[in-house]
Amino acid sequence: MRICVYGAASDEIDHSYLDSAESLGQKMAKRSHSLIFGGGASGIMGAVARGMKSGDGYIVGVSPSFFNVDGILYDECDEMIYTDTMRQRKQKMEELCDAFIVGVGGIGTFEEFFEILTLRSLDRHKKPIAILNTNGYYDSLIKFLEDGVNQKFLKKENLELFFISDDEKEILDFLENYHDDTDYIEKTRFN
Repeated sequence: MRICVYGAASDEIDHSYLDSAESLGQKMAKRSHSLIFGGGASGIMGAVARGMKSGDGYIVGVSPSFFNVDGILYDECDEMIYTDTMRQRKQKMEELCDAFIVGVGGIGTFEEFFEILTLRSLDRHKKPIAILNTNGYYDSLIKFLEDGVNQKFLKKENLELFFISDDEKEILDFLENYHDDTDYIEKTRFN
């Protein structure tokens, strides 16, 4: 399975986040998955790539060409695809992958998560989405989304479009066993 992993580029985050991401990469490689990611050498992106590399996993980086400067991109990718823009980067990663894992991150990661969640809710893809909730990082986001449901801004079914766990193995088990036999649009259509 080709798994797209989103995550922070910052190395200033607590090392427990980096350790979890590297462990995820190791587990992905051990289970014969490929990594599709934003190509970064630092932060969560770099950690998951290093984990994949340590397990001889196949790594595809996707990056806008303006990031191709010393030290920014992970230089041990098996394949590096360059785009002109950030939007093209996200589109290419979505096209290449079979599933998504949202690691811890900042505004770019949030944007990536909400875009793929929106596209899933509009039935534009049926790929599984999982959130790796290391150290409970996404607890407040989940509470925010639940508040949106309670106040009728979101449908409850929106929260069923992704899986969340703090365990890398559970995340991979979910992705490997995922099957979508529902038509989300029909379930949520306003009458």
